[in-house]
This record gives sequence, C-alpha cells and structure tokens, in this order.
Amino acid sequence: AVDREFKVISALYAADFPVPRPLCFCDDDAVVGTIFFIMEFVDGRIFWDLDLPGVDPDERHDIYDQVNKTIADLHNFDVAKIGLSDYGKPGNYFLRQISRWARQYEASETTAIPEMNELMQWLPAHIPEDDRAVVVHGDYRLDNMIIHPSEPRVIAVLDWELSTIGHPIGDFTYHLMSWQMPKIGIGSVGLAGKDLNSLGIPSEEEYVELYCERTGLSGGINNRGFYSAYNFFRLAAILQGIAGRVRDGTASSAHGDSAAESVAPLAKMGWAYAKDST
Repeated sequence: AVDREFKVISALYAADFPVPRPLCFCDDDAVVGTIFFIMEFVDGRIFWDLDLPGVDPDERHDIYDQVNKTIADLHNFDVAKIGLSDYGKPGNYFLRQISRWARQYEASETTAIPEMNELMQWLPAHIPEDDRAVVVHGDYRLDNMIIHPSEPRVIAVLDWELSTIGHPIGDFTYHLMSWQMPKIGIGSVGLAGKDLNSLGIPSEEEYVELYCERTGLSGGINNRGFYSAYNFFRLAAILQGIAGRVRDGTASSAHGDSAAESVAPLAKMGWAYAKDST
C-alpha cells in the first residue's frame, strides 16, 4: 500500500539509507482520485541488463560491490531503532509468505504446473528454524535502484511495495537469482552462462562471501537449497498473479504473455533446487 511505502522510505531516509527523499503523503482521495505520496526526483543511471553494457570491468566490479553493501546495510538495521518494529508481523515469516503466494497462485492458475504443487507441499515442511527479522525489500535487484551518474555508487533503492519485516537470507537469496537464471521472458537479463571474470562481475560465491562478511554471518549461508526453491516459487507465483489478472481483464496485457510463459520454467528451477537439497 502507498502509506506503507511512504513509511518505510521515510524511516530509511532518516537512517541515511539511499532512498529518494520523501516530501509529502496525502490521504485525501479528492486531490487526485487516490491517496499518494511525493518523493524527490533522483538523477542517475538505471541498468536493465545485469552485465551493465557500456561500463568498463573495474566500474562493474565497484557497482556490484556497492549493490552488495547496500543490501547488507539494509539487513543490518535494528528495526526498533529506525522506528519500524510494527512494519510487519513477528515470526513465521516463511510460513506466512508461502501461504500467501500459494493462495495467489491457486487463485490465478491458468495451466496445471506439477512443480508448483510439489513446492507448495515441500516448502512448509523444510523451513529453517532460524527466524531472524529485519527490514526486507522484497524485490531487490539492479533495475530497482539508481546508480550515481558518474560514480559506482547506489544513490536510491526504489519500489518498496513488497517490503516488510522478514528474514534477511530470504531477501538476499532472491537477489542471488540474478546469478542463477538466464533471461526467461521477463525482467533483467540473468548472469547465468556469462563470463563474469572478464566482465568484472563477482561470482555467486564471491558475492555471497562479501554479504556474509558485511552482515557477520561467519558460518556462511546454510540451507541454500530451501531459500532458492522458495524464491523461485515466490517469483513464479507473482508472475502467475500477473497472468491471472490479465486473463480476468484487471491488468494490462503488455507483459501478461511473457509472465505466463515464465511461470513453468521458474517452477521447474525451484523444484530442482528443492530436490537437490534433500
């Protein structure tokens, strides 16, 4: 909801996290026909392709380092100290998320996908016991941030509509999907199969190690198979929701076909991670 986005952006801006400066919130529908907020314009670069075309390898390396630092900084915030203790429900984050996206998938299902049914059974039975709670972005990826016009620096993270209080590793491993998949119809071009070393982009394992150093995870990330399976399931459910809304005539069809075509490949990848982890 718009009011939640304004709340989280306001709290993070006050904590010196890179978001656009929030200017005002209006809850009077009579002004423009709906509630809204205004934030400051941020001038910079938005990259839709993860290999950052037109950027030299040294700058690519530095940009990815700063993207890593930014999500680590987000997850290092004490939610109470930045005034966001009530921004989400405490505990059972993964169970609530799995239930939410399973309901959305079932409500918008257009074609039977066996792997989605398998994941809906498997995921609740394999949730890690760790239940840390931080501010999570929910859709942290390169094309949801603005890079400084001439410096390798993140100056604004955008699109906080999926943010809540949740598990940091669930959020970070969603971001890791950029390394795990090629382009399959929607969103950023993936890094899978690219020569990362020549591009100056860290490998997935190097990127994970950087994040763990910055967040104090001395033992690394355990249960990677669960987190990857969960995130591929979640993204598949989100895209199925888009396809379902197009089918029902409540959303534009501009991306509907590509969203629908992406669901089954994502589900298959998620189920492959689940099977490999058991």
